[in-house]
Amino acid sequence: MAIEEPKYDVIASDGAFEIRRYAPMLIAETFVEGDMDEASNKGFRLIADFIFGNNQAPGSDQKSKIAMTAPVTIEPQSAKIAMTAPVTVQPESDQDKLAAIKRWRIHFVMPSGYTLANTPKPNNTAVKLREVPAQYFAVHRYSWINTQARVQEKTDETLQWVRQKSLQAIGAPQLSRYDPPWTLPMFKRNEIMVEIAKP
Repeated sequence: MAIEEPKYDVIASDGAFEIRRYAPMLIAETFVEGDMDEASNKGFRLIADFIFGNNQAPGSDQKSKIAMTAPVTIEPQSAKIAMTAPVTVQPESDQDKLAAIKRWRIHFVMPSGYTLANTPKPNNTAVKLREVPAQYFAVHRYSWINTQARVQEKTDETLQWVRQKSLQAIGAPQLSRYDPPWTLPMFKRNEIMVEIAKP
């Protein structure tokens, strides 16, 4: 059975790079401390706990299992942030190396049939639901295993492409992973996504 993914339109394509316009979506998110791998594991466990039943369905005492979607996304959060509209955070230039980041936002897109009104509420206050408006992203697709060095390399490539195309980055680079851990490295689907102003 296919796993649902967020809806988007491809505005432009250039090899492994794309400019996409994402439709509005509802996300479950949490903020965690640690290096990239620690944060990924902690954040995924918190969100998985929510979607697998640690929640309360609206208007009842029942728990509800929520279908898994892809991807699960991790975004660095800096101690020093520059705000952009509406709710994007972006590391300052001295904090754009992944090794320096110790706080992360992990998020999961809710299946398309959910709204704030009908989505089960997380029992764990560390998990929040948030509506995200339509957004544009520069996206770099690649495969293989995500070591910190590889993610940094792909992030640098993405930001360089954004500059070359004279796009305006308005968000921190995000790592989106689409496959379960047991997927063979050559088949893993990963993306670095950078929110950009409307091109």
